[in-house]
Amino acid sequence: MKKSVRIILLALTLLGSGCAMNPATGERDLVFMSENSEIALGREYSKQVLAQMPAYADEKLQAYVQAVGEKVAAISHRNNLFYRFTVLDTPDINAMALPGGYIYINRGLLAHLNSEAELAAVLAHEVGHVTARHTVRQHASGTLASVFSTAVAIGTGVQQAGDLANLLGTAVVRGYGREMELESDRLGAEYLARAGYDPQSIVGVLRALKAQEQYAEARARAAGEEYQGYHGLFATHPDHDTRLQQAVSGAAALVSGAPAVRQAEFLAAIEGMEFGDSTQAGVRRGSAFYHLPLDFALQFPQDWRIENLPVAVIGHTQRKDAFVVLTVQDLNKKQPPEAFIRERLGIDKLERGEALTVDGMDGYTGLLPARLLGGEQGRVAVIYKDRQAFIFQGQTAKGRKYNTVDAEIMQTIRGFHSLRPDEKEKARAPRIHLHRVRRGQTYATLARSSVLPNDPETVLRLLNGDYPAGELVAGRQVKVVR
Repeated sequence: MKKSVRIILLALTLLGSGCAMNPATGERDLVFMSENSEIALGREYSKQVLAQMPAYADEKLQAYVQAVGEKVAAISHRNNLFYRFTVLDTPDINAMALPGGYIYINRGLLAHLNSEAELAAVLAHEVGHVTARHTVRQHASGTLASVFSTAVAIGTGVQQAGDLANLLGTAVVRGYGREMELESDRLGAEYLARAGYDPQSIVGVLRALKAQEQYAEARARAAGEEYQGYHGLFATHPDHDTRLQQAVSGAAALVSGAPAVRQAEFLAAIEGMEFGDSTQAGVRRGSAFYHLPLDFALQFPQDWRIENLPVAVIGHTQRKDAFVVLTVQDLNKKQPPEAFIRERLGIDKLERGEALTVDGMDGYTGLLPARLLGGEQGRVAVIYKDRQAFIFQGQTAKGRKYNTVDAEIMQTIRGFHSLRPDEKEKARAPRIHLHRVRRGQTYATLARSSVLPNDPETVLRLLNGDYPAGELVAGRQVKVVR
């Protein structure tokens, strides 16, 4: 016991040597990472982010967001860093900051903002995470727990372990906890004000995000699904939160002159931006999927849902008890599709194997033996298109027999085809455009001409800050989707 105590005290003594002054708060933090190491970590993580979620291909919009971000970063507590602000080509409503100044805002979040000041508020909040070294402090907390656990393990023989990668990933994606998020809000409000923007814009962003979250959560609940919302405190506390209001009101005194809102400039910047799915990544329309760059279309069974991920397209039943996964691999040598399945996929034997001809393309399919899937069969198919192999895997969840869904999965596979002339427009993502409201126009009338597939009237209200029941006024400029 005495040995264990000595080891723990030694560990804590060593930990104390990691204290450093926090540049944003002026307090001493327990950290074990130099600034150079912090930057290197962010640089490495940024490669992973862009590999999973590419940057949106609009140089003008990217330059605009970078310029707004630099305004708030230039007066931050760590203006020695080069900050990189990137719009990611994803419809998810989120933003995040990596160590060392790598900051990302999703295209989906941009669409729901309504002024440059609101954009600056989001970016300033994320800059606050960087200046306060929140990821590094999370790292330190993980290290403290790890060292303490190691000390206990030496003294007692009980093994415990931690995973820094998981800790960092959770913090970046889901938030840093209430205190750190509040701290980032306080810093963000200060940076916003010093850059000349109205710090009340933070509350405007909060209200827009809460409205979107309420709508998305209601839809997810109706579908029996779990909703994952925006990672930061913006979406986890009410707009009347006392400490948030204190931070915003305190920052207001830092604004010199009339605070900037710049609504027209922001709306002009996002004119023509894609909304929802991306043309480059493929577009979902009901139970159909269209991919313009890869030139194919796919029709899943009626009422199935489609998940479009960077590495796969997944169609599944509403109950998620049956699904089809489509992935693509390059062809590197000339061989029959049956040989591709055997050599590239490592599947030696298929049951009821058969050659396919789909829309003039060669393929092969068969049933996967139950022993490979834990007791239930599945199906694999490969279709050659140009110099790529399109790989389908059909399977059911535990509790549903595969033979009850195989006919639908085969119909999906056989329906794979190159885009027809009338489908190429469907493969293009809808875009945000500005519209000047005419006398007598309402959200209901705008919704009737919208290409939005689900509840267009509500979505238009969300995009323009009028959820749940706001109405249009003649002469106002609003966002529409077409």
